Amino acid sequence: MTTPERLIEILANKKTLPASWRQAVATVDRGLFVPGTIEVDDRTIHRSDGSDEWARAVYGDLSLITQINDGRPTGEDAYRLPTSSSSMPTVMLEMLDALDVRPGHRVLEIGTGTGYNAALLCRRLGDESVTSIEVDPDVAATARRNLEAAGSSPRLVVGDGLAGHAQGGPYDRIIATCTVRDIPFAWIEQLAPEGRLITLWGSSYFAYSYASLTATRRGEATGRLWGRPAFMWLRGHRSGAGLLRECLHHRDQATVRRTRLSPYDVEDLDPRFAVSLSVRDAWPLLCTAEDGSDEATLWVISDDHASWAAVEYVPGQTDFGVRQYGPRSVWNEVERAFASWEGAENPGRERFGLTVDTNGQHLWLDSPDRPWNPPSD
Repeated sequence: MTTPERLIEILANKKTLPASWRQAVATVDRGLFVPGTIEVDDRTIHRSDGSDEWARAVYGDLSLITQINDGRPTGEDAYRLPTSSSSMPTVMLEMLDALDVRPGHRVLEIGTGTGYNAALLCRRLGDESVTSIEVDPDVAATARRNLEAAGSSPRLVVGDGLAGHAQGGPYDRIIATCTVRDIPFAWIEQLAPEGRLITLWGSSYFAYSYASLTATRRGEATGRLWGRPAFMWLRGHRSGAGLLRECLHHRDQATVRRTRLSPYDVEDLDPRFAVSLSVRDAWPLLCTAEDGSDEATLWVISDDHASWAAVEYVPGQTDFGVRQYGPRSVWNEVERAFASWEGAENPGRERFGLTVDTNGQHLWLDSPDRPWNPPSD
């Protein structure tokens, strides 16, 4: 069975379909929001090939890539950056459930994408209560057609999501379907009293957190970090990720030393998150050996590709070889951040939160009156 009912069945079996969203999911056909050619797990699927593979993907609980490299032509060997998608329904519904919409609420969505998320919001709240903003004019035009085909007509805006859309505010709820490094104060300004903001938040080192903030007073919102979502970056906040071979240079000029910090010590969620709070503009890539040796190399690359580090893991060893090059010693930065986390007795990510006000974004541990000050470089 490859129909909308199959998606309901899958989500219900996984217990990831909130009761309050079941009717919306049942009456909004995801297939109306997915183009004829999509990418799933590095496979390209065409609706026109005559098989039912496209329908199985669309009515499955899968993330579907709908745009690569902002729609620009991509060479065969070039880095392929997913830039628009129909997100995994389980993750979409997790986020929508946390948004906690109620009848009469006005919602601003940052990142229209295919329009599917906006259509679900329209089913719950009514078209007149939903505003959605998309930076890419082509993506926005496609979303408009998709929404019309589904019988939904929210207010659609083409523009920079960082600025929100003040003309339609204040909003009871704001949802950003893209990852940001810093939460724009404009979003906080556009929240109604006691309004809620749900966004993806992170850095190049770890980009997999929800931030759930509530407006506590005019011009301030605060809340916790949680979950492990994976969404596209807001365009102005992207990391410098690319093909490893294009990021490595001057290998013969690298400095060499040893470290007692194992690459695997910083791969678990809590320490990787803690490191990411100070190493915000470098990204890790763990490459395991293919010969059954269980050896591995952890690469850490700065977003500008000017600096890199390689840490060689060998089973049974208690210290590990490090090579570094560039104006930054990025592995030294990782070590300092990890030591700071250990010195605080290894707090879990669920203990961290964010406050955003006129002075910017402030991290805290356990409560807003306990600021978290990661080590500076």
